[in-house]
Amino acid sequence: MTLSNILIFAGIYLVAASTPGPGLALAVARTLGRGLPGLPWLVAGFVLGDLVLMTLAVFGLAFVTQTFATGFRVLRYAGALYLAWMAWKIWRTPVQPLNLSAETVRQRRSSAFLSSLSLTLGNPKPIVFFLSIMPLVVDMQHVDTLIFAELGATIIVVLSSVMTAAAILADRARRVFRSEQALRRINKGTATTIAGVAAAVAAG
Repeated sequence: MTLSNILIFAGIYLVAASTPGPGLALAVARTLGRGLPGLPWLVAGFVLGDLVLMTLAVFGLAFVTQTFATGFRVLRYAGALYLAWMAWKIWRTPVQPLNLSAETVRQRRSSAFLSSLSLTLGNPKPIVFFLSIMPLVVDMQHVDTLIFAELGATIIVVLSSVMTAAAILADRARRVFRSEQALRRINKGTATTIAGVAAAVAAG
């Protein structure tokens, strides 16, 4: 791919990644509820999910989605159930100072990674992008190892930047509200948002 082609793909992908949807909602809601611990793992789940979908697109996503449609539906419902469980946990979490013990951080890492990965793989939005939009700017029949690596690197840089920026902005907003009542409202709002994301993913 030429530099101009890469920039065009990066621009279109940036717009798609920045458009409000379940992914951004999860990143913002989770940060409002739990802060920045686990953010790299949350971002890693989003990135890995898009890399998997991009790989499927290169090797024939249309065939895969048609052949394994049931598998994609099961994955979507599983992700929705996981998000609903996370919303329930946040709703019931008592308001208290942020606990940064090693065990808590470890749990947040795994929870963040699994939530963003399952959401991405079961979310129609990125599937539609890689199936319908990416082929408009990328010659899918001539994707070699170099082009594949260029596309992957673009996805990593763009998506990591978008999700990290959204989470940091959410964390700054969260730190403005320090009273117990405000934090309790943030937790309830966060749980409601994530539950809404779960419902949207399940409805697909």
